[in-house]
Amino acid sequence: MRLLLDESVPRPLRTSFPAAYEVRTVPEMGWAGTGNGALLRLAADDGFDALLTVDRGFAHQQNLDDLPLPVVVVLAATNRPEELRPLVPRVIDIVSGNLQRRVYHVSAAH
Repeated sequence: MRLLLDESVPRPLRTSFPAAYEVRTVPEMGWAGTGNGALLRLAADDGFDALLTVDRGFAHQQNLDDLPLPVVVVLAATNRPEELRPLVPRVIDIVSGNLQRRVYHVSAAH
């Protein structure tokens, strides 16, 4: 499973995923500053299985009928790693299931 962490996701969060996951960051891939639409296409073309973001407006910025790969939006009070880490098991549940090209939302309330 290859996951791409959006620029809005703190890099230390990558260590919260099991070793079976290849977790890369947008800056690490050389895609920093790339718009969301182009970023999704680059990630899909490079073989990523999903994009993980904390950008609450992501779903409203894209044509949801034409997503090139699934997007998981993690909703927490802040984007600090200690607030996001408890949500990683829910992210893993989603990406380990039957992923579809849509936006998934993960929050402490769900």
